[in-house]
Amino acid sequence: MINKISPSVEAALADVPDGATVMIGGFGTAGQPAELIDALIAQGAKDLVIVNNNAGNGDTGLAALLAARRVRKIICSFPRQADSHHFDGLYRSGQIELELVPQGNLAERIRAAGAGVGAFFTPTGYGTELAKGKETREINGTHYVLEYPIHADYALIKAERGDRWGNLTYRMTARNFGPIMATAAKVTVATVHEVVGLGEIDPETVVTPGIYVKRVVKISRTATTAGGFKQAA
Repeated sequence: MINKISPSVEAALADVPDGATVMIGGFGTAGQPAELIDALIAQGAKDLVIVNNNAGNGDTGLAALLAARRVRKIICSFPRQADSHHFDGLYRSGQIELELVPQGNLAERIRAAGAGVGAFFTPTGYGTELAKGKETREINGTHYVLEYPIHADYALIKAERGDRWGNLTYRMTARNFGPIMATAAKVTVATVHEVVGLGEIDPETVVTPGIYVKRVVKISRTATTAGGFKQAA
């Protein structure tokens, strides 16, 4: 019997090794799997490569992972915000590597990994510092830059509902990067607020099919993060 339900976030992340590449869903805090991030901090894996839309906010979630000095490199689109002080401090002191990727390119590089695309040309970034050292080509009068997929060892995402096969649905904009990250990782771990029986999710509404998900963990609607803040649904 296929049953991908894990008893806890700790059990779901117990095998994350040092040096792993980990995709973390979320657009800022919307859809960020805070409980999984806290469990990853507690688990102790270090020298991680993190793929996320930004570089953390305040002192919780992804920012707390950075503050714990567990991240060697971050691949993201928006590393600096008003409250990204942990990333700022690490980057300015040379303690973290940054790969800056335009948001559309980030999404497409992740999607390409899941789709089995070897590389693709995009006009975004051409003529800028981000294109230095990369192959370029002119196609039908437009200049393009060659970009490669981003593959991950793990993807940590937050969904709304799931079943024991790993089929997932999301809550509005909390969906963001979750579906494409799930396809691009060897092991996808998803938190859900509701576990339902097989067949209770209309197949037409499944966003992430269970074939892409290895582990599902049920969490409460509102949980307290390691930093003492409430993480809303």
